Amino acid sequence: MSDIREATDATFEQLVTQSETPVVVDFWAEWCGPCRMVAPEVDKLAAKYAGSVSVVKVDVDANPVTAARYGIMSIPTVALFEPGKPPRAAVGFKPLAELEAAFGLDQLAKTA
Repeated sequence: MSDIREATDATFEQLVTQSETPVVVDFWAEWCGPCRMVAPEVDKLAAKYAGSVSVVKVDVDANPVTAARYGIMSIPTVALFEPGKPPRAAVGFKPLAELEAAFGLDQLAKTA
């Protein structure tokens, strides 16, 4: 869990959009059951891709500006932000393998 940082409306640009490496963002809320289900999958992703991909969590209730900016209408939404590319998102609970496939993470891993 120590590999995952919390982003806020104030820090999102610095942690995510200005990053020189790919960043996976978990948009979630405390009251969201499926968000609690996807959290361990995001933890696995952070551990597996440490050094290749950063992982950031955004509480949509506490950070509505960021959620609105990226059109987050349903949670959980896990999105991949790559430098110079539009973000790609997976909505709803997805196990690690589906997140990897949705984002092509196998190509990003230094040691997968």
